[in-house]
Amino acid sequence: MLRTLLLSIVATSLLVVPASAAGSVRGKYVEARTCQIYTGPCFANGEVGSTGKDAIMTWRIDSGELNGVPISGLGVAVVLKTSHTLGFNGLKDPQKTEALLLIDDSANQAQFAALRSFVVSQTNLREEQIVSTQRSSFEMQFDLAELTATVDVGEFAHVQARKARPGDCICSNEAAYYPPLVSLQGSVPGVTIDGSVKARCLGRRWSIPDTRTAYLGTFQFDAELSASQQDTVAKR
Repeated sequence: MLRTLLLSIVATSLLVVPASAAGSVRGKYVEARTCQIYTGPCFANGEVGSTGKDAIMTWRIDSGELNGVPISGLGVAVVLKTSHTLGFNGLKDPQKTEALLLIDDSANQAQFAALRSFVVSQTNLREEQIVSTQRSSFEMQFDLAELTATVDVGEFAHVQARKARPGDCICSNEAAYYPPLVSLQGSVPGVTIDGSVKARCLGRRWSIPDTRTAYLGTFQFDAELSASQQDTVAKR
């Protein structure tokens, strides 16, 4: 069921975006956190408040443009440092959040601005929460058939993940305990086979090999549709 959901191109996710934004993009998404997301309640409860305060979110744009700027083939990532476990409410849970934005170094100036606008609209990060925005090499290999992915973001991050399997169960009560940190068309919880992040500006360096801490998914973002629907709701 999860594989069918991920492979199907379904209805657009409804995301709140600035009214000035215009365009439509689609692509692949991988995230990893420092807490288990494919797990049972007993394991999750043991981690709340003590871990899961760090995460990396990565997007690869397969096709589309934003604000008239084509961004196909480019990638962007966000490294998060928060004051509380990123749980059921995602980025709404922590009282304090700091972020490092990493923009594909092959993007030109206009594409750089478009990618930054895109990731801010996805995460709803405020400007005061963004500690630094930097350029970095970006590469994502995503196998939709096998549901595996590898992401390399320069010197900052490396994530190799796969879909969770029955053999990954420990208590036989596992589920996708926490939802993804963003709205996705389809997603599967996964195992981070190899994962490490280094973000000096956040004072963070962490590694999460062989942990049930990842999500793999697809997204479709339509800013014009979202803005139109917001106007319709406002008039009712």
